[in-house]
Amino acid sequence: MLEGRIAAIALGITVFAASAAAHDDGRFGSSPLKSWFESLQSGFGKCCTDADGYVVSDVDWDSYRGGYRVRIEDEWVEVPGTAVVTEPNRFGRTMVWKHYIDGHPHVRCFMPGSMS
Repeated sequence: MLEGRIAAIALGITVFAASAAAHDDGRFGSSPLKSWFESLQSGFGKCCTDADGYVVSDVDWDSYRGGYRVRIEDEWVEVPGTAVVTEPNRFGRTMVWKHYIDGHPHVRCFMPGSMS
């Protein structure tokens, strides 16, 4: 039981730290990747403008019908081709920038990483 709580806390810290790297609230002003993150864009525009970026675990995304899909809040969402960031991933991990329409998640930007 204690091991489960420790694992849950560690996971929470990891998710928080990863999402914080994509949504800069001032703590990452000196990060060497700050300007790179701010420059990322897809066919929908700049990624960090209207949506927060989150790291996606390998089990929560895959290739799908010649493109990608990603699990957001237990819902598999097909990534539109125009949402894929084509710039090389300097961060290394898969990321998604999401927004909501009618209460359902949609992908503004998706940057695939390397699947383990």
